[in-house]
Amino acid sequence: MKIITRDVPPRAAWALEQGGVHPLLARLFAARGITSKEQLDDALSLLLPPASMKGAAEAARALADAMAANKAICIVADYDCDGATACAVGLRGLRLLGAPTGFDRVNYLVPDRVTDGYGLTPAIARRVKAQGADVLVTVDNGIASLDGVRAARELGLQVIVTDHHLPALKGGEVVVPADCVIVNPNQPGCDFESKSIAGVGVMFYVLLALRAELRERGVFDAQSQPKIDTLLPLVALGTVADVVKLDANNRRLVAQGLKRVRAGAMPPGMTALFNVAARQPQKATSFDFGFALGPRLNAAGRLADMTLGIECLTTDDGLRADELARTLDGINRERKAIEGEMRDQALLLAEEMFDESEEPPPALIVFDPDFHEGVVGIVASRLKDKMHRPTFVFAASGAEGKENELKGSGRSIPGFHLRDALDLVAKRHPGVLLRFGGHAMAAGCTIDEEHLDIFEAALQQVAHEWLDAATLQRRMEADGVLDKQYRRTDLVDTLHKEVWGQGFAPPVFCEELQIVSQRLVGEKHLALKMKHQGDPVDGIWFGHTEPLPERVKLAFRLDADEWQGQRRVRFLIEAAEV
Repeated sequence: MKIITRDVPPRAAWALEQGGVHPLLARLFAARGITSKEQLDDALSLLLPPASMKGAAEAARALADAMAANKAICIVADYDCDGATACAVGLRGLRLLGAPTGFDRVNYLVPDRVTDGYGLTPAIARRVKAQGADVLVTVDNGIASLDGVRAARELGLQVIVTDHHLPALKGGEVVVPADCVIVNPNQPGCDFESKSIAGVGVMFYVLLALRAELRERGVFDAQSQPKIDTLLPLVALGTVADVVKLDANNRRLVAQGLKRVRAGAMPPGMTALFNVAARQPQKATSFDFGFALGPRLNAAGRLADMTLGIECLTTDDGLRADELARTLDGINRERKAIEGEMRDQALLLAEEMFDESEEPPPALIVFDPDFHEGVVGIVASRLKDKMHRPTFVFAASGAEGKENELKGSGRSIPGFHLRDALDLVAKRHPGVLLRFGGHAMAAGCTIDEEHLDIFEAALQQVAHEWLDAATLQRRMEADGVLDKQYRRTDLVDTLHKEVWGQGFAPPVFCEELQIVSQRLVGEKHLALKMKHQGDPVDGIWFGHTEPLPERVKLAFRLDADEWQGQRRVRFLIEAAEV
């Protein structure tokens, strides 16, 4: 592991300090590209305008017409947290804006991960039609569903695609669904600056455009218009949980959502999820969204049925919300147990690919007949983190009639665009990939089991061509030395209140520390007593058991630990350079 200290542009740090930003925050923000205090303003008025998102105005007109004509609207969701929150935002938002009440007028359908697979398929379109819908709205999917949209249109459904994924490629050319309204910042010709907005953010923007359209039609005026900013806690949750880049616009969405959560203004289901996760909403952070609430919702889509998660987020009955949150918590515990067994087995299979004296291959592909397809993505992420290699984990499909198919989920490292790699494999080996899609850092694919060896060799060949020794060297960016004057619990609280996440990394400091003592706790965590610039400080390295030398360069985050009524700073160790 090589720990790299981020550059801090001195002029930017100075300008932020002069603007009244705390010196430590000024240094951290400057290292993350912030050059002026104005960029830190999270006011709603500074959000990118809905008019700049291609298709939003057209979608708004179509939805306004549907509402005026009392047409039935069905939202087709995805089975992850982004899809669940996008669906909840759509359902709550349409009702806030005056859509006819009743499940027969505004309802939803979420595909089953095993039997349906991802996205809008012809079979899903037929189910939507059978429910009596007139308008089909996708959230967090649909941009690559060429056959599904075509089938829906042939059935007479009006289709509005809201998505944030990359469009499909055919013969190297970008293709999008025909004869429908598309709202997606990543579609050709869209000038919306925030290309990394999550699916829930796209749906929120559609509602902003719909409110403007209804206002223009005289349905309500500026004073009486519904306050759809009440949906921002859901937008923030889905944005963080989907690990999209926190650019300026996404940071504003998350910051606004967190403000409302801390004030207690959120749906009962979110309150219930905070309770089962033993987290305090008034002290909520983006970490809570990504590591407490998000996984509990995702577990439903992985092991059960995401309708549980969507109902939890849409019910206004507090008792029902509590019941659903407890159910989701139980499913998440089951997910953790399955993941632990799969992770251990996947690691064994990966380690069998090379001798202890050798470097791992440039890409890892792992399959076991007993793997659960709902958890392969998490296991791929864990394996990628440990081995620092692009990783695919496959499981046998549980869908009836597709027992010969393997479903794979991949995670990548910086410098290796996973979706583009799959596209190259598909070009070099036509027919091997039955389906594929995704992003630079995460992607999925389906193959016949008989083609697993071909896929493994092909992906490793691409990795061999694209990755060099520098890229394969594990690196961690850190923020340099922590001056001991900043080792205070009040500054820990200040740091936690800021919005951190993908593309705007949480602060990690690094320096050489003296290890005074170390011991294992819970058989899998290393508890440390250290000297930091001459002063004693406690630390813990979760999930690490190997002892450290007496002096070592460590990367660590700041945390506050409470003991016997007193709060003390402790270091959460992230990495060691040894």
